[in-house]
Amino acid sequence: MMDFTRVLSLALIIGSSVLGCGYSYYTGPLQPGQDQASSISVADDGTLTFAQDRFEVRLKPMTDEELNRQFFNNSQAGPKSTNPYTFGNTVFWGTDEEKQRFTVFRLGVKNYAYPKVKIDPSKIVVKASNKREYWSLNFEQLDTYYRAYAIGYRGNEYARYQERRDLLRRTMLKDEEIFSGQEAEGFVIFPVLHPDVSDIEVQVLDVVLRFDFRNEPVETTNISYKFVRDIGKIYKDGTVVPKVAKAN
Repeated sequence: MMDFTRVLSLALIIGSSVLGCGYSYYTGPLQPGQDQASSISVADDGTLTFAQDRFEVRLKPMTDEELNRQFFNNSQAGPKSTNPYTFGNTVFWGTDEEKQRFTVFRLGVKNYAYPKVKIDPSKIVVKASNKREYWSLNFEQLDTYYRAYAIGYRGNEYARYQERRDLLRRTMLKDEEIFSGQEAEGFVIFPVLHPDVSDIEVQVLDVVLRFDFRNEPVETTNISYKFVRDIGKIYKDGTVVPKVAKAN
């Protein structure tokens, strides 16, 4: 896995820069692709659901607008917003582009089929059709990212840092066993997708369905979800040149 800081920095720079040749990139929201596995169903809100008997795993791409609504009180202070998933309502000087902090999915599990199951968030990867690859970010990586904002580790900046940490701990998908009759939900976070990425496959690897008497996995499965988005260029004169994503 590439160094998190390097990957994140490259994604942010490429995704938000206005190029010298007179255009900037734009990207639309992720939408379900058409070519899903037979075990995947598509909901009106863009959620994809894998179902096997009474075991379900739901995955929904989250827009910044949705995340800002969900964490409304943490998204209204501009650069001082404490929403850990977005830039809040920050207005960036000198550009009309919207800047994205991370790529975020909400993953939910319903287990009414097995004694217990387990999904390891570190084994979730986004693979793009142009061979780019993004692994999920864990709490420690995100903590390192936000620690840089806690200048001097005191006062208001440190308080905002702690608030972001608390929100991440409460809302990220946890690496825990889900017993029969239980449900679980949380966010899975990735670096920002590069602006040339239009088709992706989110792979949830090594989902444990059964354990032996030593609590070792004896039955696992992989789940794949396909999404697409529109990408293109916006020139300084307002001309839009889209590159419409192919439905995968």
